[in-house]
Amino acid sequence: MTVKPARGARVLLVDDRQENLLALEAIMQGMPVTTVAVNSGEEALKKLLREDFAVILLDAQMPGMDGFETARHIKQREKTRHTPIIFLTAADRDSHLAMRGYSVGAVDYITKPFDPWMLRTKIGVFIDLWDRGEQLRTTASRAEDAVRRAEYAAEKLHQVAERLDAYSSQQGRPAELESIRSELIGEETPTPN
Repeated sequence: MTVKPARGARVLLVDDRQENLLALEAIMQGMPVTTVAVNSGEEALKKLLREDFAVILLDAQMPGMDGFETARHIKQREKTRHTPIIFLTAADRDSHLAMRGYSVGAVDYITKPFDPWMLRTKIGVFIDLWDRGEQLRTTASRAEDAVRRAEYAAEKLHQVAERLDAYSSQQGRPAELESIRSELIGEETPTPN
């Protein structure tokens, strides 16, 4: 799968074991992302307050706040509700863990050891979605700016038309001013009899 470079795409890595974080960073080396690694659910929640992420790779089994509780908090926040979460966990720890992961909002649940190329492919999909979302947000922002500028210009034209009306009511409205006024407000210019 070809992954286009995504401006600003970040992946949050959450695992209590440093060697797992290093392995995940190695797997993503060369991908168009910035990785941010933290050692606990609490640290992950703090990062999510300040930064946006294309996807979160979250260890299910951690001391203190485990991955399931962390995911619940992530999905309760308006800002992070739609951030995709991929759970990573040791194989065959509990047959119900996958269902727990999906029930708290995970998009995938992968057991260790996993195929690094499969993980890269899945992350690549979320990077692509992030990039498309960023492009849509940029386009929407530009469209909103254009609408604001058009509304401002229309208001200015309306003000000019009002001034022309005020001037012409005092002076009598010459045909040339009537033509300019009509063009400004988009009316048909009456044809002289």
